[in-house]
Amino acid sequence: MPEKRLWRSSCAMQRKPQSHEARICMWKYLDVHAMDLIDKAQTTDQLKRVLAELFQLQGWESDPRAAILLELYFYTVQFSREQNFSREQSSAFFAIVKDTHEACVETPLPNVEECYHYFTELLFCHAIRRPPFSIDLFSQEQLALMSDYVVNTYFRHFKLYKYVFTPQVRLDISLSYTGMPEPATELAGETGESLKEPVPPAPEEEAESGTSAPAESPRAPLQEYISTQLCQELAQLRLAVEERLRASEEQFNAKLALLEKVPTSPKGGGRGRRK
Repeated sequence: MPEKRLWRSSCAMQRKPQSHEARICMWKYLDVHAMDLIDKAQTTDQLKRVLAELFQLQGWESDPRAAILLELYFYTVQFSREQNFSREQSSAFFAIVKDTHEACVETPLPNVEECYHYFTELLFCHAIRRPPFSIDLFSQEQLALMSDYVVNTYFRHFKLYKYVFTPQVRLDISLSYTGMPEPATELAGETGESLKEPVPPAPEEEAESGTSAPAESPRAPLQEYISTQLCQELAQLRLAVEERLRASEEQFNAKLALLEKVPTSPKGGGRGRRK
């Protein structure tokens, strides 16, 4: 039986999902000068180059993460252009999408509900006139269009963004057994000395000396038994994880379908955008 078990995770930063406070974010990432550069970019290549320079994504052609991030920014700007948003509206909507994405990838743990709540609060923060906490920058119709766009283009691919931009978690297990000698590698790590394994003699030398092959290590049966048990446990764990992922995906799709049926409207009965 094992004397102790040491569980180590390769991901040091497994922060729990955080709650974020929505704030006015107009001009947060795209100021007046940045909007001037974006307005001058007329082609797809020009706009991508401008965004890559603004957000240090110059290596997007060879870096998949930078390319995905650039695509997110590019289509956010394109949506603002299609809706004929003003400069202030375009800057605010870009910041809403960027802040939502950063909240998504701050932890590898599931946080879709927290991120969606933060996203809706950001929308309401720019649709109700209640200075200095919120402003009436968008109308209710624009609010609904932005909500539908982000749900369909971002939250429906939420797991893909999290998979790409969050560190993968790996679990390492170390076992030590009572009455069994410690492996040479562990002894070397504890003493700080390098232990070299003896070089096995050549077959000719063995034949000449008449010595038989070395006896099987006493740890071999135990290692074989552990490997067999681990394979069985991993197979069962894989099936359980697949079932949970399938159930989680069905639940997530059901939530998105429910959110699409609920009309997006500001809370608190605030006034809409002034004409």
